Amino acid sequence: MLKIVLISTYEMGRQPFGLASPAAWLRADGHEVTCVDLACSPLPRASVAEADLVAFYLPMHTATRLAVNVIEKVRALNPRVQLCCFGLYAPMNEPYLRELGIHAILGGEFEQGLLDLAGRLGRGSNGQPPLISLDRQQFLTPDRAGLPSLTRYAKLLVNGEERIAGYTEASRGCKHLCRHCPVVPVYNGVFRVVERKVVLEDIRQQVAAGAQHITFGDPDFFNGPGHAAAIVESLHAEHPSITYDVTIKIEHLLRHRELLPVLKRTGCLFVTSAAESIEDAVLEKLAKGHTRADFVEAVRIVRESGLTLAPTLVTFTPWTTWDGYRELLQLLVDLDLVENVGPIQLAMRLLIPAGSRLLELPEIRELAGPFDPAALSHQWRHRDPKLDQLCADIQKLIQHEERRKATRSEIFGRIWELANGRPPDFQLASRATIPYLNEPWYC
Repeated sequence: MLKIVLISTYEMGRQPFGLASPAAWLRADGHEVTCVDLACSPLPRASVAEADLVAFYLPMHTATRLAVNVIEKVRALNPRVQLCCFGLYAPMNEPYLRELGIHAILGGEFEQGLLDLAGRLGRGSNGQPPLISLDRQQFLTPDRAGLPSLTRYAKLLVNGEERIAGYTEASRGCKHLCRHCPVVPVYNGVFRVVERKVVLEDIRQQVAAGAQHITFGDPDFFNGPGHAAAIVESLHAEHPSITYDVTIKIEHLLRHRELLPVLKRTGCLFVTSAAESIEDAVLEKLAKGHTRADFVEAVRIVRESGLTLAPTLVTFTPWTTWDGYRELLQLLVDLDLVENVGPIQLAMRLLIPAGSRLLELPEIRELAGPFDPAALSHQWRHRDPKLDQLCADIQKLIQHEERRKATRSEIFGRIWELANGRPPDFQLASRATIPYLNEPWYC
């Protein structure tokens, strides 16, 4: 059997499901598995030097960029080791990862692929696994042994109180084909569920480890609304004091609005939703499936259900204008959403990853440069350089203000001043009752 090291570089302040899930499969087959979360712990040089296989979990852009330097360190420590990258961003960046010396790349449903890879290496075979597999899997309960304590990760902040947060996934992939979404090049409209008993057992073990709140990391919790409702009903029946949060499309909030009271009754505190823009023309280009009016309606029905809506945004795109950005800020004030929006959302710049459906648009093909492997995206510049500068200035502002523990309302006021050239002519009261996780959202 093999000595295997699974490495996560960053997963937005969460204990990595993407390590715990394959660890269960590999350990069940007799392999010796070390799980390393570099967001919390240093690289275990001795374990890496003795490993037969080192596999990097790449669920997102930031995690992939952080992995590059670690890959070089691993190769230096153990030149003979087999290297693998798995997760959403692995197949999207295959050519670059191959250049870095990665032998195997796994996208989509990766647990079976990692198990098969370990089996082949154990038999002395170097056959390549499929780049992307969407085959249905029978999941195992994630094995979180060896990962840092949940107390080391992001906390839920609500009513001035910190709560220990856990993380699990009830499904992967997505039925939809939003042009800017990194899920689409891999799953292409397919989604897969994690069996209910597995999800509930994973929650059970995290509650035993101290979790008071659970984040469901599904790209869209309502891709399978019946599956989702059954899970939260069971969760609440077994753990009535545990709260949770989910991510749901604006479109699905409207379509399945009858389930919002179910979420509230079973302990949901907030719903993250990819609003992305308030301009219908931009939403159409992004193929989001909703309009500005839909967003406003979603804010209303979620609030009436007693839940908090946490919109995410892609604020700086090739179609962003000064008037449009200022209008977004004003709408957040008008809808009383300032405290609901993480400041970094007001400085998010459109990424064009490899294989992005954004390249279907002629104006994007005209504007975007060639793929930049080091940046893991096609680089682009706005036709108005001052808007690019505004984005950079807001990002620096947010970093500075968060270091000094400024409130969301205080940061919003400073952003308003940068965008409008004058201080806001209104008062924003900080509302500690808005629940959120204290890890800034990065892609």
